[in-house]
Amino acid sequence: MLLLLGIFLGLLLSVQQSATAWQPSSEDNGECARSLSSCLVASGVGNFSLVGSPGYATLLNSSIQNLRFAGPGVRKPIAVVLPTSQRGVQHAVRCARGASVAIRVRSGGHSYEGQSYTVTGVAPDWLPAVDTPFVVIDLMNLDGVRVDAESATAWVESGATLGEVYYAVARASNGYSSSLAFSAGSCSTIGVGGHVSGGGFGLLSRKFMLAADNALDAVLVDAKGRVLDRRAMGEDVFWAIRGGGGGSWGVVYAWKLRLVPVPNTVTVFNPRRNGSVDAIAGLVHRWQYVGPALPDEFYLSVFLTIGSSAASSPPPQENGNATVSFTGLVLGPKELAVSVLRERFPELGLTDAEASETSWVESAAQYAGLSSVDELTSRDSKTKYYGKNKSDYVRRPITRDAMAGILRHLATGASGYVILDPYGGAMARAGPGDTPFPHRAGNLYGIQYGVTWVPGEDGEARMAWLRALYKYMAPHVSCDPRAAYVNYIDLDLGTNVNGSASAVVSRARATWGAAYFSKENFDRLVQAKTLIDPANVFNSAQSIPPLETQG
Repeated sequence: MLLLLGIFLGLLLSVQQSATAWQPSSEDNGECARSLSSCLVASGVGNFSLVGSPGYATLLNSSIQNLRFAGPGVRKPIAVVLPTSQRGVQHAVRCARGASVAIRVRSGGHSYEGQSYTVTGVAPDWLPAVDTPFVVIDLMNLDGVRVDAESATAWVESGATLGEVYYAVARASNGYSSSLAFSAGSCSTIGVGGHVSGGGFGLLSRKFMLAADNALDAVLVDAKGRVLDRRAMGEDVFWAIRGGGGGSWGVVYAWKLRLVPVPNTVTVFNPRRNGSVDAIAGLVHRWQYVGPALPDEFYLSVFLTIGSSAASSPPPQENGNATVSFTGLVLGPKELAVSVLRERFPELGLTDAEASETSWVESAAQYAGLSSVDELTSRDSKTKYYGKNKSDYVRRPITRDAMAGILRHLATGASGYVILDPYGGAMARAGPGDTPFPHRAGNLYGIQYGVTWVPGEDGEARMAWLRALYKYMAPHVSCDPRAAYVNYIDLDLGTNVNGSASAVVSRARATWGAAYFSKENFDRLVQAKTLIDPANVFNSAQSIPPLETQG
């Protein structure tokens, strides 16, 4: 689906905006910057940029994907630090703490709410005030990928992008009887660190589960600057970092990842279908019974939007035409793909001409919206945008009438889209507590809602439109709790507040904690947080709070 989304955003939002440097608001903030700078220089961490210095704005903005958080009204860090080694990460953490500066960690900058490079949460107890200055530790220079094809594993530094991982894995597995792959998302510029930390769903997940499910070990730099592998951090913390969300535990310097076998030939297809609102609603309604129930080797998702930018079709009208696009990947030959879909989903009418065979890595490039495999290593994002996103999970098929209602709502606002990602397969065979990501058996599919705009358009109105669609969907999606995907972070669900440790935990558990993780998993995450970061050094608007804080 991100192929269409990338084209959509690329055509609609070919914009760049330079960050306006935020100047420290007080002498104290300026002193923090000087203290941080002195410590970094003394520690040998020479690769950093202070606010106001040449190149600062370009560096800060380089990985900001949602331009809603790049404007002058958004607080900016006093510095961006770019470690080039594990030791550099340790020094960056220690220097930030010594200078009483809050920490944000950025691996790719794809946080939908900008939480890896903005401050909207509550300051930890060891800091003097909520408006404390902060530093961004950007991991972009930690992009190493070391593949061991014989053991089907890879050590990947957290600043590497998914595209860089896919490219390195494909090259290393060339010549083996079957190719190797990594099960993760389709956007090539997403940073591995944040993606694995939130779960990491992708086109291979129905066969091989999430990126987090395939994390075998990790190297974590904690709030004290200690370096901890899986054994040293303990199984409770290792469980927590694999899907418990980023920004809560420390800085994961690198991940050891399990690679998975894929055939040398896979099949891809992207059929689009036009018709009346009722006809398209019927087709998508039928997909709910098919997509999640296909063999594990099949992935078939749905993309609904309006306007000519993404689908080259007019917006759906009650008595007019609507368009739905599908994204398909099958781990097998074209003959198998077409045969199974004609049998299981004849309503789709998939033709031989609509499907084609390719290699897995070529399919990864295609679904990232790229023109060649070599572009997987490019960090030049083609999908920078102004926007807002929300998510849901569906446990019972949505009625045909409700599907028609979604299409009619899309017709009332420009630049909105809805993506339906099929679950089932291996996702349904994992336990809800195997990792913090609980959305396993019983979930038919996940929904992502999004809306975008360009400078000069009313972003607040667009977000209100999206929230109205989300409200409309309430009777049709999971409830108690209404679930959400932490990698599609949504601050509308609630944020951390000031108060006693028990009050903060209780509020978080009842709102976003239960939505992302389930109440049971959230309680276990709180216990892990209390073990690894009791002082709440690594915090954000929706970071896991500890049960108690220590100085």
